[in-house]
Formats: sequence, C-alpha cells, structure tokens
Amino acid sequence: MDNYVPHFCITDKIILLVGEISEQLGRISILHNGKINPRLRRENRIKTIHSSLAIEHNSLSLEQVTEILDGKRILGNPNEIKEVKNAYDAYELMLKLNPENIKDLLKAHKLMMKELVNTNGKFRSSGVGVFDGNILIHMAPPANLVPNHIKNLFSWYKKSELHVLIKSAIFHYEFEFIHPFEDGNWRMGRMWHTLLLGKWKELFFWLPIEELIKLRQKEYYYNLGIANKKSDSSVFVEFMLEIIKQSLEKLASQN
Repeated sequence: MDNYVPHFCITDKIILLVGEISEQLGRISILHNGKINPRLRRENRIKTIHSSLAIEHNSLSLEQVTEILDGKRILGNPNEIKEVKNAYDAYELMLKLNPENIKDLLKAHKLMMKELVNTNGKFRSSGVGVFDGNILIHMAPPANLVPNHIKNLFSWYKKSELHVLIKSAIFHYEFEFIHPFEDGNWRMGRMWHTLLLGKWKELFFWLPIEELIKLRQKEYYYNLGIANKKSDSSVFVEFMLEIIKQSLEKLASQN
C-alpha cells in the first residue's frame, strides 16, 4: 500500500446518491436551522451505541442501554455493560478527535476496548481473519504491515480530492480490509466513518447511521465481501451512501 491508491471507480449510482444526500442536507439545514436539539442528539447517540454493539452480538436492549447511560444499575453480562460504557466514552471523545491523526485513532480504541482486551490502544501483533461461522471470508494483511498500511490510508484520505461522502466510505472499507486491531475493528471503523463525516458536517455526529446498518447487517457484510472479491470498493461505497441517505430521510421526519 505504498503510494496507496484505492481500487475504486465512480459509478452513476454514486453520483446520483451524492446529489440526493446533498439535497437532503440542504432540506435538514432549513428544517433544523443547521442544529439538532439536545434531546434528539441524546436519543440518536444512544441508538448509535446500541446498534453498533448489537451488530457485535451485544444482547442488551435499547432500554437497557438507556438505563446504563442514565446511571442506573441493570442485570446483565458485565462485559456487555462495559462495552456500552466504553462506547459512550469513545463517542463523547469523538467530538475532540482529529480524524486524520493516527494517535487519536489509538486513543479512541484504547477507550472503546478498555478492560475488554489487553491490547486496547495498540495495533495487533498477530494475524487475524474475518469468519462467517467457521468459514474464513477475509484474511487481513500480516500484522507487521499494519502500521504502514494505516499510515498510507490516513495520508491518502488527507490528500484525496474526492467528495467527503465518497472518500469516507472508501476509508471505512479499507480500514476493515486492514483490520488493524486484535478486536474492535468493526465498531472502530463505523465510528471513524462517522467522525470523518462529522468533521465535514456537524449533524453527522448525531446521525445514527449504525441503526440502519444493523437493520441491513447481512447486506453490510455481503457488500464488504463483494468489494473484497472484486478488489473494488465501489459496491460498498454505494451501499453506505444508501444508508446515509436513509438516515437523513429519517432525521428530516423527526422533530
């Protein structure tokens, strides 16, 4: 990945979706005066945390997640409760993070995986694969290549003149391809995608994109798999733009 250039082509569908999303953003800016009220921000943040962890097989309900974040005690798996608290802390920190800074990525992972893995805040030192049941669907690059791969990916993002909507989705795909951590890669990839978008338009910090990914979870992994097989992330970019468009449509209908 030296002089990294992603395998990607801009399709008619991508151009159409970027246009439709831009229209939605304009509409929401008028409806919400460019801001999302504090109640809706909190509700959407809780939905984001619940959905992102549910994708990772956390069994706590939305109500239980809400109670945890309200400071109430609940009966549940201690690790799952810890995941919720960690994710909340990581998403709160997100507003202060620089999405183009690798040290900030490690800082966020350290919080996200605190007391869940011993390697939190560090890149993996061993091989890792992505499995569907017992079937290996993706073998990530060797651990010794991870730091350089991530460095090149961050450098590409900073220099790329592609539209933020497009290059943030490419980043999401490439991050998951690299799978830089021992654990927590999926939740970090989704959070960093949100961070990249949020630095462009603040309302993305409060848009529960993960909620719709959870509802279309099989498609999410399917499109990642297709992108891997084709060595072309376009199909995944199309999927994520559809998700973003749906999330904005949902937000436009809320008060």
